[in-house]
Amino acid sequence: MYRVLLRKFLRAVTILLVVSFTTYLLMYGKGPGIVRAVLGREAQEADIRREVARLGLDRPLLVQYGDWLQGLLTGDLGESLFTGQSVTSLLATRVPVTLALVFLTLVMMAVLSVLLGVTAAVRGGWIDRVVQFLSVLGAAVPPFVIAIGLVFTFAIAVRVFPATGYVSPDQSFGGWIASVTLPTLALLIGAVAGAAAQFRGAVIDTLSQDFVRTLRARGISEREVVFRHVLRNAGGPGLMTLNLGVMTLLGGAVFIEQIFALPGLGSAGLEASLQGDVPVVMGILVVAIAIVLVVNLFADLANAALTPKVRTR
Repeated sequence: MYRVLLRKFLRAVTILLVVSFTTYLLMYGKGPGIVRAVLGREAQEADIRREVARLGLDRPLLVQYGDWLQGLLTGDLGESLFTGQSVTSLLATRVPVTLALVFLTLVMMAVLSVLLGVTAAVRGGWIDRVVQFLSVLGAAVPPFVIAIGLVFTFAIAVRVFPATGYVSPDQSFGGWIASVTLPTLALLIGAVAGAAAQFRGAVIDTLSQDFVRTLRARGISEREVVFRHVLRNAGGPGLMTLNLGVMTLLGGAVFIEQIFALPGLGSAGLEASLQGDVPVVMGILVVAIAIVLVVNLFADLANAALTPKVRTR
């Protein structure tokens, strides 16, 4: 188990370095173009050269990346080119919003996908057909369309939840729940349908295995077969589905946070990308990669715990 943990950790660090280095070269390779975006089109060449020298953009890219990586290790990701705000302090206020949204969605997605997937696989019939239909519908309808429909239904027509805005749980826990309910549902509806269909397939494949027939022949109850043996073996593919779902949720959060005016990573990243605020974009990219890699690491460890043969890989 320790070797698996070390190997997964080293792989995660390698991916983080490769992706951040590639992105850094692509973005900071513009050089004067970054400064021109900050100073505006009317900036003089002398001012641009002076600002390039001040920011250190005239140095070799490898040296610049080394300094940025050193800052990353010490928690200093630089400052915004437009506002002068520390990227670290910006992320400290934005990350909890996005993490709360993704975590709530992921927990409900895991619970509902297991319930729907197992029920569809075991009982079949109309439940199975409904799950398959919802999986196709969830893949066809983007989250932002679902979000707009939820706003019109529950924020404008019925007025149960606020249409936009975010309330910190420190200010009001009830207000926080109300402010994240619709965004969470917008991400959940499409994601849970696809995850349930994947889990359904994993359960059906497991039910067709020889050991399941042996357990039934020994007189073990169907409930014990499903919940003690089938779920354990189908858990690996299910965990991988949830793992991939994290990346989908992070991508969907970009649009959902814009629609509901949530001060999270998605809205900050979109704004920084449009402005060309490279330090902010790099900081958000690193955080997003770190979230995906950490979730991937825990999913691999959980899969290794459920499936003994995975531990030897």
